[in-house]
Amino acid sequence: MTDRPSLEDIRRAPKVLLHDHLDGGLRTETIVDLARDGGYEDLPTADPGNLATWFTEAANSGSLERYLETFAHTVGVMQSAEALTRVAYECAEDLARDGVVYAEIRYAPELHTRTGLSLERVVEAVLEGFDRGGRDHGIKICALVTAMRHQARSMEIAELAVRYRDDGVVGFDIAGAEAGYPPTRHLDAFEYLQRENAHFTIHAGEGFGLPSIWQAIQWCGADRLGHGVRIIDDITEDEDGNPRLGRLAHYVRDKRIPLEMCPTSNIQTGAAKSIAEHPIGLLRDLRFRVTVNTDNRLMSGTTPSLELAKLVDAFGYGWDELQWFTVNAMKSAFIGFTERLRLINEVIKPAYAELRETA
Repeated sequence: MTDRPSLEDIRRAPKVLLHDHLDGGLRTETIVDLARDGGYEDLPTADPGNLATWFTEAANSGSLERYLETFAHTVGVMQSAEALTRVAYECAEDLARDGVVYAEIRYAPELHTRTGLSLERVVEAVLEGFDRGGRDHGIKICALVTAMRHQARSMEIAELAVRYRDDGVVGFDIAGAEAGYPPTRHLDAFEYLQRENAHFTIHAGEGFGLPSIWQAIQWCGADRLGHGVRIIDDITEDEDGNPRLGRLAHYVRDKRIPLEMCPTSNIQTGAAKSIAEHPIGLLRDLRFRVTVNTDNRLMSGTTPSLELAKLVDAFGYGWDELQWFTVNAMKSAFIGFTERLRLINEVIKPAYAELRETA
């Protein structure tokens, strides 16, 4: 048995994905097809290979705002029910091929209504793709509906989350540039979700620091933190070089608030300098509820397996650590406790036990 799992080995391992954007994971071949069929003429190139390179290079800017600009093209070709269903189906297929057994995929319904689709039709089209893709490829895949934090439609989107929660929408999210758009702008939506016993996560602690995390948790009541990487700002060293947690960091760890970390994306947006310097290493050592995610597979040129392989290379992790990340994510999912426990005990742990024996 090797000490460090290879990428090929990791692809065979069951994985759980909590933070992945539907409009950030399209196949470039699909983008070209949908642009042609839908009359979208703004693509920088119609060659799928060159387009993949363009997306990755455009995302490697070190700026969250510039990173978000790449979505104009993916959202631009996702304006019909047929396009949304295809993209959702292919998302399920791609993740299943990479060994993902459970995923929560997020998207903003309000971004897909330019040609007249209602918010409800957007949600139903995506759910159709997830349902068929999940059944065809053996993956449990659910949706998170996202409101854009610079807009004023969060209550509408929160109501969608509640309306479709028995049909595959397991939670709510807000996304977009953090600076200048605190989560408290959407407090009415979060209070509504809490009254409805609904789950939600909030993008916080990526493009902005500790105040964003504090507001997401203490004012809005977030179940999970999207990224949360800047919690590291509340951890210092004492005179002996030992980590010293501030009150907010202590609270996040003590309450087991999950951190939806996306290492490659965090480097692209300037939230971390490199994988080796990413706070995920220290946060894992300190036993925060850390999970490993992709954020945007197209823009980051990544997969769930590749994200884990990068951590193996940077930190020397073995199967124990990879299982720990995976179980953390499954524990933090927004589906019911019984199903979470079944996937942990009947799928994840047995598979990792076998991998340890055969790798």
